[in-house]
Amino acid sequence: MGQQTEGQTMRKTLALTLIATLVVGGCGTRLNPFNWFGRAQSAPVTASGETNPLIPERAGQSMMRRNAPYTGQPVDTITGLTIERLPGGAIIRVEGVSAIQGAYKVRLIPDVEASGKDVVTDGVLSYTLMAQLPERAAVGTEASRRITAARFVNDQTLAQVRTVRVSGARNSMTTRR
Repeated sequence: MGQQTEGQTMRKTLALTLIATLVVGGCGTRLNPFNWFGRAQSAPVTASGETNPLIPERAGQSMMRRNAPYTGQPVDTITGLTIERLPGGAIIRVEGVSAIQGAYKVRLIPDVEASGKDVVTDGVLSYTLMAQLPERAAVGTEASRRITAARFVNDQTLAQVRTVRVSGARNSMTTRR
């Protein structure tokens, strides 16, 4: 009766550790990790008038943003133009190379209408690839100046299109049906 196997000793140690954890966990002692920060307390919020806490307050501004005019410039060179068919339309994807590094807010802007809507003129849908450029930037390698933009065109617009043309500052690319 005096000899215990290693497995029995391990089971007893595990059982004692589990019991000690449950006993300490149920206590209000500082040994219990759940009691380290104390209980939460409620405090009233000082309200300034009738405000909705879910709507941010902006001094002197309305909730609607004013659309600043887009100040992009045509991208230096157009290097690729693909049209990928999708259900309900197609994606026009254009790749180009900027004159300097750091081009941002790259957009495919319709040539004809300032409202941003696609307009087909004589079966031609034309765009200009534009980007905003930083004031100071290095020229860098061509790989570091590559940019891509895409635009979805619905089936109603595509039904009128025979040619898609995208222009840049130095060249343009065209694809036909």
